[in-house]
Amino acid sequence: MRWLPNRETRVLVQGITGREGAYHTEQMLAYGTNIVAGVTPGKGGEWLFARIPIFDSVQEACHATGATVSVMFVPPRAAVDALYEAISAQLELIVCITENIPVRDMMHVKRLLALSQTVLLGPSSPGLIVPNQVKLGIIPSEIAIAGRVGIVSRSSTLLYEVTEALTRHEIGQRACIGLGGDMVSGTHFTDVLTFFEDDPYTDCVVLIGEIGGVSEQRAARFIRERMTKPVIAYIAGKTAPKNQRMGHAGAIVEGEIGSYEEKVEALLQAGVRLAETPDAITRLLAQRL
Repeated sequence: MRWLPNRETRVLVQGITGREGAYHTEQMLAYGTNIVAGVTPGKGGEWLFARIPIFDSVQEACHATGATVSVMFVPPRAAVDALYEAISAQLELIVCITENIPVRDMMHVKRLLALSQTVLLGPSSPGLIVPNQVKLGIIPSEIAIAGRVGIVSRSSTLLYEVTEALTRHEIGQRACIGLGGDMVSGTHFTDVLTFFEDDPYTDCVVLIGEIGGVSEQRAARFIRERMTKPVIAYIAGKTAPKNQRMGHAGAIVEGEIGSYEEKVEALLQAGVRLAETPDAITRLLAQRL
């Protein structure tokens, strides 16, 4: 991730006329997000809330409004085509809320992303929120306050829980970013850690991981080799049985690969402070800040 959107960023919503798309568009508008267009094929020329023009394609919406970011509420059966369309329109950032996109389809999307400058957050991402600036997705706006702690999480629920806990203890956040828990995703821990490390407005980072895959191990290597800012982590799934998917598609342990113990050991060796519970994160942060 190379940058954060702000209140000036021009945003379009793909799938804006669906129930979820319309509801969360209203919530994002209420937060101050600069939504300038919606995209639903076949409904071009209509308006939502008498203020947001709807277009048949992303290309048309970008040309007419200058939108550079998309938030996607497209059903799984149409999500891959919608991703192709958004990438082809050379958007800077796509936030994909859609769940249950097939792994094979996402592999094709990843190949197209590699040939573009587009950043994809998700799929199955709750989005991101930069407090007092912009909300992209479904993160509850009332749980976040502005500050200097960056949060990145594979789990949407734990992202909400930890953000709310920090806010309750008056520890503000620079940005709260949900990666999504699918096996194939567009953005990884290392991408967001790179941004927070280089960002002059971030003092400390909270990393929320879970069992399955090797994202946390790669993050640990990056932290050990590049991070100068303190990192506090929590890993979910300590008691989960092996070879069984727990919640997210990516939360499955095969043998010792992706196990809780493997991830914790890698992070500890990188100098990361580990929280035993989500609530413990606030205590560790208080010692660091």
